[in-house]
Amino acid sequence: MSLLLEKTQNAFAKAFAVAPQYTVRAPGRVNLIGEHTDYNDGFVLPCAINFHSLVCANPRQDRIVRVIALNYELEQDEFSLDAPIEPVQKQWANYVRGVVKVLVDRGYEFNGADIAVCGNIPQGTGLSSSASLEVVIGQTFKALYNLDISQQDVALIGQEAENKFVGCNCGIMDQLISAKAEQGHASLIDCKTLELSSVSIPEGLSIVIVNSNKQRGLVDSEYNTRRQQCEAASAYFGVKSLREVDLATLEAGIDGLEPVIAKRARHVVTENQRVLEAVEAMNNGNIHKLQALMAASHASMRDDFEITVFEIDTLVDIIKEAVGTQGGVRMTGGGFGGCVVSLIPDELVATVVKTIKDKYPAATGLTPDVFVCSAEAGAGELKE
Repeated sequence: MSLLLEKTQNAFAKAFAVAPQYTVRAPGRVNLIGEHTDYNDGFVLPCAINFHSLVCANPRQDRIVRVIALNYELEQDEFSLDAPIEPVQKQWANYVRGVVKVLVDRGYEFNGADIAVCGNIPQGTGLSSSASLEVVIGQTFKALYNLDISQQDVALIGQEAENKFVGCNCGIMDQLISAKAEQGHASLIDCKTLELSSVSIPEGLSIVIVNSNKQRGLVDSEYNTRRQQCEAASAYFGVKSLREVDLATLEAGIDGLEPVIAKRARHVVTENQRVLEAVEAMNNGNIHKLQALMAASHASMRDDFEITVFEIDTLVDIIKEAVGTQGGVRMTGGGFGGCVVSLIPDELVATVVKTIKDKYPAATGLTPDVFVCSAEAGAGELKE
């Protein structure tokens, strides 16, 4: 974080010829279990991780917002709060513009800002770099103008920006965990009520995230397709979302569904149950049970939701073989590439990392990036 902070502060001072008065951070996240359940009003179990989006900012007297993006070669964007806020060609800028537009549309009153933004969350890997950016921008305007916005609303504003302005029909999980996470804990999120319950990471386990470096393809279009398929299943059962469908109801009515829709529904219904069982397993320190649930989750994503790829399945198999029943592993994120997440006993981490680096490139021709992570707190202002 200190390197990221120094880099962002220096870029701000150079661009705007003054030191920043405010520094705000928002973490990325990894989802331990509960994939594609969030937009079905279901359950998820993410934790925030020690990778962040960071903003240095000053308020302005006028109505102009100026932003520089360190991750995009100091590209700049500028717009006025007094003119219609429209999308532009620079995709990163649309996350910023989208959040500011939602704030304006909701009636919050504030002036412009000078902003430098930088992040160290690997992009395109399913670790929520975009949600972190949305949350850090909302959090920045909250800090600059002392806006009366709850952390839950910071998350909802970010989600609305992504849904309506950027055009990805995401659920609430990513923004909510980035805004509200508790250090040292995962969070069970009920995506219907937005209630969060903290769940301790069992003692002696490390969170190991491996980026497969398989470029994620088709993820937005396939994501929206999966969402439509889930909505079709909900409509068939006459309910608002698949959260309302239990396994017995699904099995009783499954013959009336198109086969593909049935598979999608089965993943969501069984995944919700796995999340609740995983919370119980973690609270009881039952690593064997957690391992079995994570394995079943991955199989369901592979076979029923059909969002894994060869490289991800290979990586999961390599890690599973190395840890056995002592730790869990599964794909995490939207799918079609990206990352796997594993919970591994501390004493096995070095061995597992070496095994991954030995076996994965030989099997796929790709070089993995391995991150040993801690569970971090949600977004907030960094004070001197």
